[in-house]
Amino acid sequence: MVAIKDAVVVVTGGRRGLGAALVDGALARGARKVYATGRGPFTDPRPEVVPVELEVRSAESAEALARLASDAEIVFNNAGIMTPTPLVTGDPRDIEAMFDVNAFGLLRVARAFAPVLAANGGGALVDMHSVLSWLAGSGGYGASKAAAWSITNSLRAELAAQNTQVVGVHAGFIDTDMVSAIPLPKATPAAIAAAILDGVEAGDVEVLADEITAATKAALSGPVEALAFPTPA
Repeated sequence: MVAIKDAVVVVTGGRRGLGAALVDGALARGARKVYATGRGPFTDPRPEVVPVELEVRSAESAEALARLASDAEIVFNNAGIMTPTPLVTGDPRDIEAMFDVNAFGLLRVARAFAPVLAANGGGALVDMHSVLSWLAGSGGYGASKAAAWSITNSLRAELAAQNTQVVGVHAGFIDTDMVSAIPLPKATPAAIAAAILDGVEAGDVEVLADEITAATKAALSGPVEALAFPTPA
């Protein structure tokens, strides 16, 4: 269990959407400093926020961030991309890009920050997955998030010895630009961020951030055919 109050936090993809809500939520709970990353330069007027450029497809960029944020105690691995890309007929470059960002990018950040977290007492590494990690029908995106889930489970085992709390977060559809075209009910970024921060402070290793995610997790022991992407009414 890791307290947010007085902690130094890193949020990748922290410029907008869920990432911005995590930055806001961490500050509201008393975080001392938040490194918020974006793919390009940006500013933030709050003195506690350090805006940083990060390209998660580059190990060098992740390592540079870890050197800058050597005081980090909690890392939110939130950066991700989503392109509606079928596995069979979609552009393979789009599928490769989603794996490179959503799975390998997550791993690059984790590898860069593992020694930082160890040096600072263990801390927490929080990885964003998706309900689509478990549901068929979302093509390359769901496959990349399933890979991220598996990576996080292995990271949890590997980082246990250094006392790092590794948290896997699963959420359904969040009201952000990424899923704006999907005509399904969506949770607010603030509500999901609050559930994530609650889980970190409670010592959880998995956060099921909404009802659809909890229901899907419960269905994993049932017929695999039932695990399908929900169709809009």
